Amino acid sequence: MDLSALGNDIERVVVSEEQIRTRLKELAAQVKKDYDGRDLSLVGVLKGAIMAMADLTRAMQRHIEMDWMAVSSYGSGTKSSGVVRILKDLDRDITGRNILIVEDIVDSGLTLSWLRANLMSRGAASVEILAILRKPEAAKVEVDCKYVGFDIPKDFVVGYGLDFDEKYRNLSFIGVLAKHMYS
Repeated sequence: MDLSALGNDIERVVVSEEQIRTRLKELAAQVKKDYDGRDLSLVGVLKGAIMAMADLTRAMQRHIEMDWMAVSSYGSGTKSSGVVRILKDLDRDITGRNILIVEDIVDSGLTLSWLRANLMSRGAASVEILAILRKPEAAKVEVDCKYVGFDIPKDFVVGYGLDFDEKYRNLSFIGVLAKHMYS
């Protein structure tokens, strides 16, 4: 979808489709190298990570397992509530597995901090995080992301899996949602 088709919904593009594609190839190469000779299970966080998970796995060119979790700390607003709920749990046992959480965005860090602890408590051998976006200024807790696509400001962004009220996920770029859309 091109930007003009969105009217004035998007203030500006923060990360272009080409930047995303290039960075994901770099991240995939690094992950492949880091896990060479070891098992790897990717856990995508629904729904936001679906685009990144698909593109990352295609670029990785190695055997991996994939599973999905859906967790929520947002509701229908634009700020994290801090209370994490599991909406869809893993389908497989992760005991002894090397887990790489694939997440669309690290905002407050509360959800990912909780998720990492939850997966470690299930007996995973290791749990690392790959996030397409990170908002360092919005962090309420420090979350060690081993792989980060882009650091961005605190603006509310949509596209490439990120939504507002289930809209804009299908954009091929990441853009700042105009304030009039949610205020």
